Amino acid sequence: MSRAPAPHGRTGRPPLTSRAQILLTARRLIDEDGWEKLTIRRLAAEIGIGATTLYHHIRNKDDLLLLLVNQHIEQTGRPPLPGEPRERIVTAATAMHDALAAWPWAAEVLSADGFVGLLDESAMWMVEAIVAAADDHGCTPEQSVDVFRSIWYYTVGEVLVRAHSARRHDEGRPFAYRDDLDPAQVPHLAAIGVRWAELAARDVYPEGLRTFVDGLLARATPRASG
Repeated sequence: MSRAPAPHGRTGRPPLTSRAQILLTARRLIDEDGWEKLTIRRLAAEIGIGATTLYHHIRNKDDLLLLLVNQHIEQTGRPPLPGEPRERIVTAATAMHDALAAWPWAAEVLSADGFVGLLDESAMWMVEAIVAAADDHGCTPEQSVDVFRSIWYYTVGEVLVRAHSARRHDEGRPFAYRDDLDPAQVPHLAAIGVRWAELAARDVYPEGLRTFVDGLLARATPRASG
């Protein structure tokens, strides 16, 4: 009696796995369920390999997330950067905002000081562009870092607030806006009332960014010439 062939995947060498395949699968899982629910065990099972095999390609979940962030930033198109420092900062910050807004979980991963040291150099171009433009404006190194950090906080905050608000709405848990506020206690908020939702939904990031950049550069003390 001849022996029936063994089922595929049960014998022989384990399937070959590439880092590209790992990142592609991890990104899909994050898009489906969020980065918080991604685990090494689940990722390995999705690919069809053991967790031990996966660790040959990545050190841990934090390493995986950084690889994904670097890949995402590197795949983001670089707009032409203007020569004028103010406009260069606005252009780079807008590109940074758009990259994060397209994948808000990346903002969550990077929402801590010191993240710049974790990025690949090729993914640092937005940071470099802003710091270099501040330097060209005449800022000191300290002021240039302050310019970037202030813009970063503003940008990440805007992206995360909008992403979390959209998620709550999709889950059927939007915040309710009150129409019974006491004008004697909070007259301006009572006058706005439920219009707050409409007003908060407007995209004012570009206008706010330009105002913010103007204020940051105006506060900087230009280097002494000569």
